[in-house]
Amino acid sequence: MTPQGPKGKGLIRSLNRRGTRGDKTPAVARNIAPQDPTICERCGAVYSRKTWRQTRAVSQTMMARAAWAVCPACEQTQTGEYFGRVVIRGAYAVANRRAIRQRIENVAGRARFTQPQRRVVEVSGAGPVLEVLTTSQKLAHRITHELKKAFGGRASYKWSDTDGALFATWERNDVPAAKPTRGA
Repeated sequence: MTPQGPKGKGLIRSLNRRGTRGDKTPAVARNIAPQDPTICERCGAVYSRKTWRQTRAVSQTMMARAAWAVCPACEQTQTGEYFGRVVIRGAYAVANRRAIRQRIENVAGRARFTQPQRRVVEVSGAGPVLEVLTTSQKLAHRITHELKKAFGGRASYKWSDTDGALFATWERNDVPAAKPTRGA
């Protein structure tokens, strides 16, 4: 007989942990646990207390005992590996490509400040389509959400079942009206 308390099946379901992982650390920290502290040779991020941070203060004693390595985000950007893909299309995107690229840079810069493992791998544009590849799903989701918030349009998200990558699209088809010039 299974234990049942005053809440019925709640206790039974709470005891069933099949399919969940107990280790909640991010994938980059699970792969290889570097020595604590480790400093990235390329970007200067510091690995300490199971996280990579860009703004961690580095003392002389920490520098003396630190190991030097390449962080997972620098490896991903070098090899072109990505877990987030954003496709930007539509007439509005073509007409405002510069403003959209600036918004992407702002979002990526803000994300890199707090979490240096979230970076843009590549931004490429061929014709009416702009494609952004990111090291994490979350950054791709954030970029798509910020484009929708700033410029309107439609956003859609699809997660891959195999590797968990995110494929996001942002689209706006209307072309903005030209602003009237003064004196004309």
